[in-house]
Amino acid sequence: MTSQASLDQFYQLTPETVLRGVESAGLATTGQYTQLNSYENRVFDIALEQELAPEDLGSRVIAKYYRPQRWSREAILEEHEFLLDLKAAGIPVIAPWVQKATDSTLSEVEGLFLTLFPKALGRIPQELGLEDLKRIGRLLAQIHNLGEQKPAQHRLFLGPEDLGWPALDVLGDWVAPECWSRYHHAAVQVLDYLDDQLKYDEFIRIHGDCHKGNLLQQDRRWEATTQDQELRAFFFVDFDDFCMGPPVQDFWMLFASSGHGGEGEKELLQAEQDSLLAGYTELRDFRASDLDLIPALRGLRIIHYAGWVARRWKDPSFPRLFPQFRDYSYWAEETEALEQIAWSL
Repeated sequence: MTSQASLDQFYQLTPETVLRGVESAGLATTGQYTQLNSYENRVFDIALEQELAPEDLGSRVIAKYYRPQRWSREAILEEHEFLLDLKAAGIPVIAPWVQKATDSTLSEVEGLFLTLFPKALGRIPQELGLEDLKRIGRLLAQIHNLGEQKPAQHRLFLGPEDLGWPALDVLGDWVAPECWSRYHHAAVQVLDYLDDQLKYDEFIRIHGDCHKGNLLQQDRRWEATTQDQELRAFFFVDFDDFCMGPPVQDFWMLFASSGHGGEGEKELLQAEQDSLLAGYTELRDFRASDLDLIPALRGLRIIHYAGWVARRWKDPSFPRLFPQFRDYSYWAEETEALEQIAWSL
């Protein structure tokens, strides 16, 4: 199947194709399914025939169809290996299901990669208190301790070379002309700073997109065996952006404050950082000076996110999801945010 044909298939996924892929993995579906919010991939919550469902899945399964041309088979399997290793170590994550038909966590359906996950029982936390952040710090330390045991061979490096400069090259045709000079100047300052400050030889495997939307909380205790009972309240999902990067990348999106406001904002950010690190450093060392990378990492995300939207614009869903992306006001706000970061470095 050509690249364009696989993209067309992805954009026009039908219920029949979705269910056929799940059934080809050896599962019996009821025909009931719900599409979940996912901009990058296509993800579905699918009901299984309860009396025929495997015990390790239960009555529902999450089917993830990967966007074509983003990850190679090897890169996807590397993510799956990491999740399976985390699960085997007793760290609460949702690992992919090994499909009986292929004896693999990955299959191919009409040119699209498909992975199946057990449905996670949990809720996105509305707020994270200081004690929550301490417990999450312990959980992240466990993930990073396993993450440093070997490098990822097929995933991106979280830095300007893979995420920043390529995005900036694309954005010249998208940023409002009135803002482009300022946007470009601030972006170059941020990326140059990271090029100079990041220690690529110290990168480890990390979640990469560690925000509250990818964190679930359970009201009952985690069922897997683990030495630290407190970790059972939280677990991370969606390792799609799993990559090689600095551990601090998995911290900053969990904080409610960016510290850019008045004294109250700065005090809140300091308290949040202290709480997360209090838990993290119980299980793993952390170099405090790496916190200085956070503003520039926030800037890298701004640039990369804008480049991501621009590259996905031919996806019929993206103009509907981001109608403001071609507006001057959108780019004026993005430029001001980047300039504020650049001035702080």
